[in-house]
Amino acid sequence: WLRRCTHYLFIVVVAVNSTLLTINAGDYIFYTDWAWTSYTVFSISQTLMLLVGATYYLTFTGVPGTATYYALIMTVYTWIAKAAWFSLGYPYDFIVTPVWLPSAMLLDLVYWATKKNKHSLIPFGGALVGMSLPLFNMVNLITVADPLETAFKYPRPTLPPYMTPIEPQVGKFYNSPVALGAGAGAVLGCTFAALGCKLNTW
Repeated sequence: WLRRCTHYLFIVVVAVNSTLLTINAGDYIFYTDWAWTSYTVFSISQTLMLLVGATYYLTFTGVPGTATYYALIMTVYTWIAKAAWFSLGYPYDFIVTPVWLPSAMLLDLVYWATKKNKHSLIPFGGALVGMSLPLFNMVNLITVADPLETAFKYPRPTLPPYMTPIEPQVGKFYNSPVALGAGAGAVLGCTFAALGCKLNTW
């Protein structure tokens, strides 16, 4: 009984937190101030939140396809949250497409192809999701409204000095935010996939 309740609570908590991270990743304030820096950071954060929840859910049920179902839950949560924000005057058309579904499908595919082998799911599934989500996120970013246009259309309030962001040094330390996000995501993704599996053995 306790395990079952913990399971459902975990699914809700992780999906809600993933939704919050997505809203921030699509926040025109973050994007216009921090540009590719915020894109990379939030791509990695979404990768990890998707992986830990989807891996946990997938190995808990043992049914390939569950990770995609979990990504669908995250997508629906995001649509609901963004609709609420839209009703408050927040721009809704920036990040709304389901970027997690293709990566979650890859995780399901690995689980099915390795015959439900958790030890193979961790490195292969973690690396695939980590490498693919920043790429899908970029495709997503290309298909939505211009963030600069959105920023002028929805001017933000003046920030206090201690919250004023530093001008991003784009291209100084890296040239491709997708490559950086994919590289870091592939390494950290394996760790979080292992965490998702471990949560089923407590």
